[in-house]
Amino acid sequence: MFKNKSNVTTYAIIGLGRFGSSLVTELAQSNCEMIVLDSDEEKIREMREYTENAFIVHSLDKKTLSDAGVQNCDVAIVCIGEHLDTSILVTLTLVGMGIPKVIAKAKSPEHGEILEKLGAEVVYPERDMALRLASRLETSRMLDIVQLSEKINISKLSIPDHMVGKTVVDMNIRAKFNLNIIAVENNGTVIETAQPDYVFRKNDILYLSGSKEGMIKFIEWVRKN
Repeated sequence: MFKNKSNVTTYAIIGLGRFGSSLVTELAQSNCEMIVLDSDEEKIREMREYTENAFIVHSLDKKTLSDAGVQNCDVAIVCIGEHLDTSILVTLTLVGMGIPKVIAKAKSPEHGEILEKLGAEVVYPERDMALRLASRLETSRMLDIVQLSEKINISKLSIPDHMVGKTVVDMNIRAKFNLNIIAVENNGTVIETAQPDYVFRKNDILYLSGSKEGMIKFIEWVRKN
């Protein structure tokens, strides 16, 4: 059984379709600790290149998940999409096990609505590819992201340390990344219009809107600075 013996964030990846396999390989580049579960022996063998905690399972009931040590993970990601009943039951089980964060892949808005009601964060791989999800998981300041359309996203993130003390004009986020600051929150107080001379403070939370590409560039810039 897997036990988390370090201080790094640990992930359970359940299901090794294209989405799950891509997620494993991307997260492995960040030296994350992972448990990987699937019924396909060949896929599990391939994943052992990235983690020693790759297990063949023929059932995804609570006992099997517990025996594998999934309950010791910080984040569990359900990458099952084709079998909706299995996806829903596994998500319900993981939420009930008290795992801090459960993320589930959805095939349709209706599927996603059910998963959300169960308490999971929902992703749609066709719109939110594994690379972007891995980047988001490893970017601790990113708190949430909502995709309104193929061209517009709204993101919520903690202010990077190097922006504290700088003004909106100093950072010039709109010119650099084509993103707009739609609000700033600090200790429960929301400023709906951040003026050009607004000075960013510690614990500020930014609400940004803009393109998917601009958001990715901004996240990468935050990680590098």
